[in-house]
Amino acid sequence: MLAEVYRDNIDVQQYWVSEKLDGVRAFWDGKQLISRGGQLIAAPAWFVTALPAQKLDGELWLGRNKFAETLSIVSKATPVDSEWRQISYYIFELPDAPGSFSERITLMQQLVLQQNSPYLKLVPQFRLASKKQLQAKLHELEQVGAEGLMLHHQDAAYTTGRSNALLKLKTYQDTEAEVIGYRPGKGKYQGMVGALVVKMPDGKTFAIGSGLTDALRQTPPEIGSIITYRYNGYTRSGLSRFARFLRVHQTF
Repeated sequence: MLAEVYRDNIDVQQYWVSEKLDGVRAFWDGKQLISRGGQLIAAPAWFVTALPAQKLDGELWLGRNKFAETLSIVSKATPVDSEWRQISYYIFELPDAPGSFSERITLMQQLVLQQNSPYLKLVPQFRLASKKQLQAKLHELEQVGAEGLMLHHQDAAYTTGRSNALLKLKTYQDTEAEVIGYRPGKGKYQGMVGALVVKMPDGKTFAIGSGLTDALRQTPPEIGSIITYRYNGYTRSGLSRFARFLRVHQTF
């Protein structure tokens, strides 16, 4: 299931709310972990033996603002045990399971308890009474590095594809662009990349320097790679306003 963007005309009390984790999406088919791009994730045997035979959907997560590190760990053809021991599999769905989402939450809670693995966890689901509480919770979590919130309708049956029963809420917009070049760094960034030159789907180009870590400035995303960046609306010329690098887009 893929999320639609939050709409302000919903009844918040009809939804379960959870933090939007910025991890690597992973589907467990009962035998192996598969990435959103359909590739096999080479997890250690001790990690997958702790998972049930039942299908699961969730995120391999290291922590807030650690997407790049998470992707580096889980995309290796030969897993490194010491790195994987930092990873947890946070589940938020039971593919093909019957009943409403509320009923599936109960099933997931039971499943996590039965498996009794420190690496299998349930994404915490909670209720909010109003849109005011929803916005307050969004602000609270974003202040500590969360990406946003997810809202899942309590009565929703499991389905695949994009669904308005699952909504995502963030204070900013995000989208993808292609890296087509670099601008040199100045001052303390001398000898490193100062900004990425990117191309939007409509062909417009601009530079993104905000959000780049020192490590990324030293080893930037390759030319031709796709990045995800956040922004707040557009300028009169159609360029993204206040663009800030988030991550290399997950094609894995």
